[in-house]
Parts: sequence; structure tokens; C-alpha cells
Amino acid sequence: MCREITIDAIKCNDCGSCIAVCPEMFVRNMESGVIEVVMQDECDYASVQEAIHMCPEDCITMEEV
Repeated sequence: MCREITIDAIKCNDCGSCIAVCPEMFVRNMESGVIEVVMQDECDYASVQEAIHMCPEDCITMEEV
């Protein structure tokens, strides 16, 4: 089973809660200032799910592909 994790950059308020919960998956691009998803192949889906629940803007999604 493969999952795709995305962040809606328009809805994101850059609070960083996803980075705090799952820093191996979410990083702030220092050039653009936008939070991005990295390492989709080797992630802890439980931590990603926690980041989704912690996101105040509900802008992180995880879908099976």
C-alpha cells in the first residue's frame, strides 16, 4: 500500500505543528518559507496521522494511491 501525503500551501498558516510532531516528514523550505513533505517512502504513518490531527488549518492529507 502506497500513500501520498500533501500539504495545501494556500490553507497552511505556517504554524509548524506538523514539523514539531513529525520532523522527519515535514520541513520548512528555507528559500520559499513553505512547509514541504519529504521522505514519503520511509515514513511513520502514525506520526503523519498525528500531524494531520494537530494541524489547525486542516491542510495535510494522506491518501492511498
